[in-house]
Amino acid sequence: MANLEILGGPDAGRTYQIDSGRLIVGRGDECDIRINEGSISRHHAALEYADGVWVVEDLGSANGVFVDGTPVQRCEVRGRVAIQFGSVDAVLDAEAEAVGLAPVSPAPAAAASPGPAAATITTSTAAAAAARRRDSAGDAIGDIREMAEVSTRIATEFGRVIVGQRQVLEELLVAIAAGGHCLMIGLPGLAKTLMVNTLAKILRLRFKRIQFTPDLMPSDIIGTDVLEVNEETGQKTFRFIKGPIFTNMLLADEINRTPPKTQAALLEAMQERQVTVANQLFPLPPPFFVLATQNPLEQEGTYPLPEAQLDRFMFNIVVDYPEADEEERIVMATTGRQETDLAEVLTAQHLLDLQDTVRQLPVSAHVVKYATRLVRMTRPKSEAVPQFIKDHVHVGAGPRAAQFLVLGAKARAVLQGRLNVSCEDVRALALPVLRHRIFTNFTADSEGIGPDDLIRQLLAAVPEPSEKDY
Repeated sequence: MANLEILGGPDAGRTYQIDSGRLIVGRGDECDIRINEGSISRHHAALEYADGVWVVEDLGSANGVFVDGTPVQRCEVRGRVAIQFGSVDAVLDAEAEAVGLAPVSPAPAAAASPGPAAATITTSTAAAAAARRRDSAGDAIGDIREMAEVSTRIATEFGRVIVGQRQVLEELLVAIAAGGHCLMIGLPGLAKTLMVNTLAKILRLRFKRIQFTPDLMPSDIIGTDVLEVNEETGQKTFRFIKGPIFTNMLLADEINRTPPKTQAALLEAMQERQVTVANQLFPLPPPFFVLATQNPLEQEGTYPLPEAQLDRFMFNIVVDYPEADEEERIVMATTGRQETDLAEVLTAQHLLDLQDTVRQLPVSAHVVKYATRLVRMTRPKSEAVPQFIKDHVHVGAGPRAAQFLVLGAKARAVLQGRLNVSCEDVRALALPVLRHRIFTNFTADSEGIGPDDLIRQLLAAVPEPSEKDY
């Protein structure tokens, strides 16, 4: 027999004396141990006594199960350990079984409410468990919960230079946290370059800008070998001079104004984070992001990006006109003397840690199912696809779209300080992930129907998974 003490949430102070067998922990009415708190899934975890040891198992919960601050899927428990179901702290004491002590007798009904001594023990246990989690340098939970404040500070600094465009900032931050690249489409004069430069300063990243032109060569981006002659010996050697791509944040300005050969120079860098020159590999400094801009109206002298390169971009971000009051503030701020010293909120190493945290964050199977279903419904030949997709889409999105939807949803949750990834996160990112991966046919073009219109219809037509999928 073991004791399970609930230390947080609405059931704080409750103690369960559990015997052998398999018990389900969750917020469902049918659960053996019911914890009615928002971060708890319907069937969150299981506690099982098998072969003389207690086992804690995560049942695919949205917010995970943590033993002594470490996320687990299935873990054997001995002695007294701190357990966290979602955001609810608990302590499982299996020490009586582990050291051969007599099982604890069931508590009488009158003692169901803990007295002062029990309350003191509970409080000290909670403090000890919290201290262990805080003292862990790589504690992902603490990092995630702090990210809401960090994101607010980034937005505040960003707003000192850029008026409005908060949706663009959110999508840029999500892509950076997920380690993806962005294609920004907007008319000239909407501060696309200034946005990227400002964000690089706030995140303390090395920033370089390349103006793409029809005569730009791949060596102008990657770098080139130069011939050097030793003045003393006369020996000739080649030395590689690194190009502007060796940076943290690269702005490819008007990427569609350069020929495909030069555009392709970015493919290896974007996917592999390295470049190849004269059969030698040169790794790019982490973190590495490509933020490309494109003018939606200028058609003459442009080279549309091939589908393979479009698919490398995690997001297609549309930069639109500012609101009327925002435009007035822009004019007031930019027609006078303005000097803004931006505070550095994060560093390159912090971003690498953030990307690692995003990758480690567990995600529920029903969120993955929803993202995958949404992407499959963009393909005209898929089963049960809506009729409006069959009528207006030539080619739908590939598997990379579902990967970016889930990864972006995880990054969005982390940036908001949440431990749970929901279908709402997937819906919020459907437009930037899918709009450049859906190719409309002539019927859609003739009727003025674009990818954004189809994605909005798709979000309304594709339901979330039902409770049986949780």
